[in-house]
Amino acid sequence: MKKLSQKLVKLLTKKRLKISFAESCTGGLLSSSITSIIGSSKVFTIGLVTYSNPSKISILKVPKNIIRKHGAVSYETCFAMVKNLSKISKTNISVSITGIAGPKGGTKKKPVGMVFIGIKKYNKTLVKKYLFKNKKRTSIQKDAVIKALNLILSFLK
Repeated sequence: MKKLSQKLVKLLTKKRLKISFAESCTGGLLSSSITSIIGSSKVFTIGLVTYSNPSKISILKVPKNIIRKHGAVSYETCFAMVKNLSKISKTNISVSITGIAGPKGGTKKKPVGMVFIGIKKYNKTLVKKYLFKNKKRTSIQKDAVIKALNLILSFLK
């Protein structure tokens, strides 16, 4: 994870881009992976941990009806999180993560390990759905952060 974070900070610095994160199931792990790198203050502006639905609604302005209709762990919520984070942070790149880290809370439709990662760069937005098979909470969180870092790096190329 550290090498990916270093690579990302270096690339963002080189391209003079700023990044922001809105995390749910990763609880700040993505932000932490970046802020542990020397020089990250040049590229990282804000990291929000909007763990609860009320915080997604009040801070990120995710419409209540989106959460009610699709759930906190959905393409629609992830999209709204990243879109509104972009407005709040005014960064070149915004990233959102929402998912079910477990070990409980999953259903057949939305199993433990389901994670959505959203990235917005200027006017281009991408939301991807992943299913991490390892049922350990910390493994799902780490896997989601690694996937997010790789996704951001590929999005920047």
